[in-house]
This record gives sequence, structure tokens and C-alpha cells, in this order.
Amino acid sequence: MRAAAKTLDDHRDELNRLDREIGDGDHGENMSRGFAALVVALERDAPDSPGGVLKLVATTLISKVGGAAGPLYGTAFLRAATAVKDLGELDADLVARALRAALDGVVARGKAERGDKTMVDALLPAVEAAEAAAGQGEDVAGVLRAAADAAAEGADSTVLVLARKGRASYLGERSVGHLDPGARSTALLLRTFADVASGPR
Repeated sequence: MRAAAKTLDDHRDELNRLDREIGDGDHGENMSRGFAALVVALERDAPDSPGGVLKLVATTLISKVGGAAGPLYGTAFLRAATAVKDLGELDADLVARALRAALDGVVARGKAERGDKTMVDALLPAVEAAEAAAGQGEDVAGVLRAAADAAAEGADSTVLVLARKGRASYLGERSVGHLDPGARSTALLLRTFADVASGPR
């Protein structure tokens, strides 16, 4: 999560620019602020289990991140926390289950589906890839790498898509040709998680 905070801070301007093109222009700022607050919370009282960390992420993002991103990401992490329960260590199958739970939470909260030009366009293929990798015997790092690769492709696919959800949908045809900022931040997070899980290269 500390690495994720750095990634989002590094990409804050990019995410703001993407959001200016089809939204409010503050997605990068909101995500960076939310994860910076998370780092402070982790330093103050770090949970002793993965599920506890995920729950802290959820509550912090819901309280600190504005717009639609706070509730959506907060719900995703809260559902993931519920999926991993109080287990002390995550294996590949559990990571895939946590990602599936996160996706289900986002879909339930935002009512979006593949092709609506939202974070679901990155998260759904990521989940499918993670489940396939886990089924093939990949370890946690392999599952997260598969998820990150699929999320990146999914995010890129939003450029050619007409927005059907959120503020971007107000633009109609003018939303085509722009990368969805929520899909991009989803891909960035998953890439960071994969890099951390893979360890130094």
C-alpha cells in the first residue's frame, strides 16, 4: 500500500489530465490524497493481517477520496477484506478470490459492466486473468502479474469506447478517444501490487 501511494502520487498529474478530458479533473488528486492518508494511518496503527490492512484501506478511501472513486474503491477493498477474512497470509487462490470480491463490489455499487468505459473495463479482465493464473498453479506474484497485464490492456481498450456511465457519459460521442482515468488508476494499482509481490529484480 505504501508503494501504491507512491505510484499514485507519481501519476497524479497524468490521472488529473485524463479526468479533465472527460470528467472533473481531480481523480489524480483524490487518489493521491486518499493513499497519502492511508500511509499515515498505517504508520499510526498498522493492522496485523492482510484483511485488516484491506479494511483500513477501504475506510480511509471512503472518508478521504472525493467523487465516485472513494465509494467505488472503498467498496472494492472492503469486499476484498471480507473475502480474505482474518487469515494471516494470502495464497494465489485467495488473491484471485479477493479480486473477484472487489469486482463484485464495484459492479454492485456502480452498476457498470464491461464496455461502459469505467474501472470495470480494467478490473474485470484482471479478475478473469487472475483466476486463470491461479487455476494454472501460479503463485501470488504470477496471479498479480497476470491481473496487471490484463488490466493494462483493459484500460487501454477504453480509449475507443463510448462512455455509458458517470460524468463522461454526458459527453456522448466526445468521450470516444479518451482513456478512462478510473481504469488507468486500477491498472496502476494492480501493476504496483504485482511488482511488490514479485520482489526486487
